[in-house]
Amino acid sequence: MEKRKIDRINFLARKSKSEGLTDEEKAEQKLLRDEYRAAFRQSLEAQLSAIVFTDGKEGS
Repeated sequence: MEKRKIDRINFLARKSKSEGLTDEEKAEQKLLRDEYRAAFRQSLEAQLSAIVFTDGKEGS
């Protein structure tokens, strides 16, 4: 995910805590968070699928 979008997520989170968000900003925040979660899941799945398990009996 682009740094610009992550920065926007963080900005909206801070603004939400300090003064609240408009309905448009809440919708934008939801879309950005959904996109972030999807990218995170995809990255995690790729990492997990690259893991190779062994029985630890090398050289036997």
